[in-house]
Amino acid sequence: MPKLLLASANPGKIREYRLLLSDLGYEVVTLSDQGISKVVTEVGNSYEQNAHLKAATYAELSHLIALADDSGLEVDILNGEPGIHSARFGGKDSTDEDKINILLGKLTGVPWEKRTAHFKCVVAIATPEGQLELCHGECHGIISFEPGGENGFGYDPIFYLPEIGKTMAELPLEIKNQISHRAYAAHKARQVLGQFRAVAH
Repeated sequence: MPKLLLASANPGKIREYRLLLSDLGYEVVTLSDQGISKVVTEVGNSYEQNAHLKAATYAELSHLIALADDSGLEVDILNGEPGIHSARFGGKDSTDEDKINILLGKLTGVPWEKRTAHFKCVVAIATPEGQLELCHGECHGIISFEPGGENGFGYDPIFYLPEIGKTMAELPLEIKNQISHRAYAAHKARQVLGQFRAVAH
């Protein structure tokens, strides 16, 4: 069974991708599983550039097919902030709670109907031979006035889904993995990985 390297150190992402990419005929492994300690700095100007950089670097380093993503939250009234800086919003040592508080602070006084936002995800899949595929996903919602829910990670507690009536953090992982930005990108990634596996055989 070929190995697929999840090029992320984020426990939340790893947990979601293990479920999203199960039953594909790959042994899903992590950077720590492979003894890889190198950290790839996200210096790109877009989700695509950052995901590409991580996937290509780790594929070359590990000699495995590597999957990396870059994702972020874009708030319309803040002109797309925090965007590609979502993970480092408030500084590289800021916690999820810090980031949420900073964002809610920026939205003080903004009425419900103007708090529209969307999550974006770009998945990059790279082979050691230099092939690269990019898969995109989006999920639209509203930034709530206060956090709600204990599930998920990042900005999930304040990302409210009007059609469901809950925040992303109030959803069981099985439901989140059907409707999230990462779920949509991973659905496309599954097709790419299936093609790569067919070629390998």
